[in-house]
Amino acid sequence: MGLEHIIFYAFSALLIIAALAVVTLKHSVKAVLSLVVCFFAAAAIWMMLEAEFLSVSLILVYVGAVMVLFLFVVMMLDVDYAAIKQGFTSYLPIGIVAVLAFFGAMYLLIHSGIFNAQNVPVPAPHPADYSNIKELGSIMYTQYFYPFELAAIILLVAIIAAISLAFRGTKHRKIQKVAEQVKTRKSDRLRIVKMDAEVEPKPVVESKSENEVEEK
Repeated sequence: MGLEHIIFYAFSALLIIAALAVVTLKHSVKAVLSLVVCFFAAAAIWMMLEAEFLSVSLILVYVGAVMVLFLFVVMMLDVDYAAIKQGFTSYLPIGIVAVLAFFGAMYLLIHSGIFNAQNVPVPAPHPADYSNIKELGSIMYTQYFYPFELAAIILLVAIIAAISLAFRGTKHRKIQKVAEQVKTRKSDRLRIVKMDAEVEPKPVVESKSENEVEEK
């Protein structure tokens, strides 16, 4: 077993353990952080498969943006853990049957002979100057150009629709006028005013007369 196989099995084991932690941990924040570990392990496996663009995109898009949003939403929600635990025993038999059915289907699929070395051979290694981003871009903008542009238009329509639904009309608010700020001069910002110095008068202390002192 070479070093490449050891790294592959290490990241695969990390991916499986983190995925199990996502569905078994009771604390929602820890479950989200375990999902981040899943993404990192999957990105490492994609990097070993020479899919550098997908690997980096998984970390930047999902870990850097989507998972931060998930973590923010989970931390803002007030989750009632007591109510969640109440229905655990009632759904436990259904969950066990689903897990056994899933692993049984995976076992039959792996041992069916579809994914053997004859049907799915090991891909040949690429040369040193191979660029995954270049190959992906050439296919995307030649063979799949129209589907790519159609997907971009659909996303643009969704963004415009979301902005239109959230828009509540114009509000009067103070904004900066950059053009006027650039045109300002020194005389407009600083003005020196000469004034005569004023001396505050000293307070007058009234002295008590001798008669008042004798009366006391």
